Amino acid sequence: MLNRYIRAIAGIFVIISVLLGMYVNQNWLWFTVFVGANLFQSAITKWCLMEDILTKVFKIKN
Repeated sequence: MLNRYIRAIAGIFVIISVLLGMYVNQNWLWFTVFVGANLFQSAITKWCLMEDILTKVFKIKN
């Protein structure tokens, strides 16, 4: 269940940052790069900051 939340949040972040990059300022696309880099890093290290945040804030168990 936690993985579904993380994927949904990452997808929403990407969509919002691309829309902001298209309609507000291109510098918002750096946020898309940041999200992608975090997804790549978490695949390699098996550690995800968003997982830690969700676990602590909402007391979600893996």
